[in-house]
Amino acid sequence: MLGVNRSDQATSGVGSAEGTDHARRLSNVIRYGVVAEADYEQALIRLSLQDGEITTDWIPWITLRAGADRFWWAPEVGEVMLVLAPSGDLATAVALPAAFSNSNQNGDRATVQRSTFSDGTVVEYDRQAHKLFMDVKGDVRIKATGKVDIEADGNVKIVGARIDLNP
Repeated sequence: MLGVNRSDQATSGVGSAEGTDHARRLSNVIRYGVVAEADYEQALIRLSLQDGEITTDWIPWITLRAGADRFWWAPEVGEVMLVLAPSGDLATAVALPAAFSNSNQNGDRATVQRSTFSDGTVVEYDRQAHKLFMDVKGDVRIKATGKVDIEADGNVKIVGARIDLNP
């Protein structure tokens, strides 16, 4: 029979192959990773773990909705994600976006929901101030197949180089 060294040094201090496998799986249940590659057509990503020592297989990322109503906001290469692997098996893992660091923080108050895009566009709602703010770096198009109502208890101001009503 083939002898295998089961010393604490050879098996990370647990002393058996089963213990080593258990320790490995437990450490894989929840991990941080960085998006290494993305396949947006298949909605799958590969994550780099432990500074590139491990790269996951193609795995899906968690989104807000994925049924009849769907939400799409794809993670990008270099983005930090949380990896959730049931039973510690990275082959069955999913990625949960995303984790802020000091360099990419996007808010400073609990009452603000803000989306900041790489082109500088900002969409922000402050529920404490009851204000919706949009600073769009490009065109804005609103299309409705039904009626559109704009109501204000205060003044309405429209400013533009040219304003066309019923063109």
